[in-house]
Amino acid sequence: MTKPPTVLPRWTLAVPLVAWIVLGAAYALPGNQFLLVLVGIALCAAVFTAVHHAEVVAHRVGEPFGTLVLAVAVTVIEVALIVSVMLTSGPEKAGLARDTVFAAVMIVCNGLVGLCLLVGGIRHREQDFQSRGAAAALAVLASLSVLTLVMPNYTTTRVGPVLSPSQLAFAGVSSLVLYGVFVFVQTVRHRDYFLADVPDEDVHAAPPSAGLALTSGGLLLVCLVAVVLLAKVLSPVVETAVQNAGAPPAVVGIIIAALVLLPEGLAAVRAARADRLQNSLNLALGSALASIGLTIPTVAAVFLTTGQPLVLGLDGKETVLLVLTLIVGTLTLSTGRTTILQGAVHLSLFAAYLFLSFAP
Repeated sequence: MTKPPTVLPRWTLAVPLVAWIVLGAAYALPGNQFLLVLVGIALCAAVFTAVHHAEVVAHRVGEPFGTLVLAVAVTVIEVALIVSVMLTSGPEKAGLARDTVFAAVMIVCNGLVGLCLLVGGIRHREQDFQSRGAAAALAVLASLSVLTLVMPNYTTTRVGPVLSPSQLAFAGVSSLVLYGVFVFVQTVRHRDYFLADVPDEDVHAAPPSAGLALTSGGLLLVCLVAVVLLAKVLSPVVETAVQNAGAPPAVVGIIIAALVLLPEGLAAVRAARADRLQNSLNLALGSALASIGLTIPTVAAVFLTTGQPLVLGLDGKETVLLVLTLIVGTLTLSTGRTTILQGAVHLSLFAAYLFLSFAP
């Protein structure tokens, strides 16, 4: 067993401070083009730093708790960003939560999973994982996705794609309950479903001390908050660019989801490349589940309180893509073994999603 780390690299301590300094300058001098460039650089640096601190925490608490830490932390801040933008923008952003959640599902289930399978397959030919855990996660994901993003188009109390207050409350409560049960199963009742059959090399490396893990946990939160706030500073520039390009408004939700999921995405790809596909899938599927299971209840509660409209139902094209993604995901994750072929299939679906988002 190797000696446990005792200190964090200096750059992981400096980047959060620099990111917040850049953020403060951007708020003090809004619209400054040079500062916007620095905001983009600081955003990327904060993402890489967040991944490092998440890996330190994950190594300390072990799997699958480690992947759960990053998924929940990122999603909580994603929810805060969505709610703040929707409340400040008014009815014209009534579909932002739907667009962002759907984008998160497509990015994770097709883009991220596909990239992990492709990278892992190129480097290791075949990779194994626990099909029982993946099947459980996919069952919950399919239920949450259809109940919250498809069902609103077919209810009759109110004409879709919106839900009545009672229906919205039911969707929020059921989403939270399903996600809570999944977390209980993942971390307590059937934890072995989400652990690799063969321990990876990290098991033989001594975990960091509790103090070091706590420090990384605090810095992880600081980095994630900085990522979201920096992304919010860039969001007007992104929206203007989307409008100038003539792209649909839903593209804004894709960009928000991509920025927020970037720390988890990098961590998942690195795990797949290191032949830790189980960890990679835990992180990827957990991110999609947290995105729906925490976003929908929070948004539902806020909009039931404020009375503002909330659009949740997907259109026909997006519904077809969602159903196809769930079917292909079921086939991919049912065997417990993957190659580059499954990665290529998921990436092709992700490419179709991106293309049809810009050219509907």
